[in-house]
Amino acid sequence: MLSQLTILFGFFGLVLVSLYWLNQAVKLFERLIGDGQSAQVFLEFTALTLPDIIGRVLPLAAFAGTVQVMNRMSNESELVVMQATGLSPWRMARPVLVFGLGVAVLASVLSHGLVPASQAQLAERRAEIARDVTSQVLSEGRFLHPAPGVTVYIREITPASELQDIFLSDAREEGRQVTYTAKRALLVDSATGPKLVMFDGMAQSLSDENGRLSTARFADFTYDIGALVDSGTTGRTRLTTLPTLALLSPSPARLEAARATRAEALQEGHERFAGPLLAVAGALVGYGALLLGGFSRFGAGRQMVLGVVLLIAIHLLNNSASDIARRDAALWPVTYLAPLAGMAMGTVLIAMSGRRRRLRGAMT
Repeated sequence: MLSQLTILFGFFGLVLVSLYWLNQAVKLFERLIGDGQSAQVFLEFTALTLPDIIGRVLPLAAFAGTVQVMNRMSNESELVVMQATGLSPWRMARPVLVFGLGVAVLASVLSHGLVPASQAQLAERRAEIARDVTSQVLSEGRFLHPAPGVTVYIREITPASELQDIFLSDAREEGRQVTYTAKRALLVDSATGPKLVMFDGMAQSLSDENGRLSTARFADFTYDIGALVDSGTTGRTRLTTLPTLALLSPSPARLEAARATRAEALQEGHERFAGPLLAVAGALVGYGALLLGGFSRFGAGRQMVLGVVLLIAIHLLNNSASDIARRDAALWPVTYLAPLAGMAMGTVLIAMSGRRRRLRGAMT
């Protein structure tokens, strides 16, 4: 039974990871390739997102594998034979529990080790690409839209990195559009980010309120092009990149760097312990739900629906508990509510199946 659980868990895990990865890859492809990045960068980013995706789907794969094994054993009357030999539901639950704990250990290795490491590397690569303004924002002969309301066009970029005949339209401010044109420009790094220094140009400001167009010529003008770069990925430490111990006892400096509260850090840290336990809950719920119906020529459709409904309820509870834990640092134990509730549901289902079996035996 344990070997069957492992094989089907691997199958469903591969299918679910492929689906999640494909969805993530489409978003990354649109964003990275659209920003002028190479296919190598795209493959690197998708590879770095895999540990997080795998960690998310492991509990679902554990549930799906358990349901499929139990359904097959029920259809082939193996459960009836095992029960006829005197095996109780609790005895048959041992391989399911061992299987769930094994998946939880695997998920823990991911959540405490591989996921933070991959997220840290991903954040570093994102910061590098964000700093590479030439490839992300400045490309010759093309109209680019690096940010909503911003359009950039450069006729030519010389070997000396000088920009020739630049056009920049900025309509981010509501009710006002400013257009800059310049014969040449240079990209200059500064302590506050990259700046675009334009020479011999003109600025035109159009007000939507009164339709007035104001123009001003300039010999040189500095534009903060760093604002066009995804600032959300630069200069900020993400909680997902920090070690677990740093999240459980966060220092004020780390919280300030992550722009997060102590409650959010504690929730993220304890989530790395609670999340893998969902695999145990999913395996027990899947086993208990399918065992509750016993053998039926009409299949175990209702029991499968029951298991799916309970699994959805567990994940909804997990999302609600996470939101509550983020609001108050003292409420971090709520993070463990969903996996504990799932294990309790599975235990109740197993107990109910054992009781029904004893009642049927007494009646016969």
